[in-house]
Amino acid sequence: MSFHPWYSEFFRPLLLGCVLVAVTGCSSDQTSRQDDRKANVESAPNVHKEVGEASWYGPGFQGKETSSGETFDQKKMTAAHPTLPMGTKATVTNLDNGNKVEVIINDRGPDADNRVIDLSGGAANKLDMKEDGTARVKIETKTAVKKGAKGEPTLIAPEQLND
Repeated sequence: MSFHPWYSEFFRPLLLGCVLVAVTGCSSDQTSRQDDRKANVESAPNVHKEVGEASWYGPGFQGKETSSGETFDQKKMTAAHPTLPMGTKATVTNLDNGNKVEVIINDRGPDADNRVIDLSGGAANKLDMKEDGTARVKIETKTAVKKGAKGEPTLIAPEQLND
């Protein structure tokens, strides 16, 4: 089957134009959607929730260096956790009485296998658990991943997202 010459003169540019629009339109649209998805993943909060037994530490560690390099002050609202990044803000709730405290992770621990967090003496006071020595707690954190100066991911607190 053959086409008349005017068909090919008319349809060839039209067909070529449609193909180019379809290819470039889909390609850039797909790339745009992939970039949007990537941006959402990088800025989405990373929520950590954990329930377990908490203990506290204080006088024997006063003035000593923590894993973060800070000097331990038992009166500050700090805590030791085995895996949360240093500098993470965590809300710790005493499940027996509902008391809450916000702490900053600046040390590693606890050393006891059945414990999920070691709180400073000041934080333990706020949770009203110092006398008992331990309490069943819920730990909640919200961090977000933001690209650092060299492109590597950096954990930041939610209030820093707008900076």
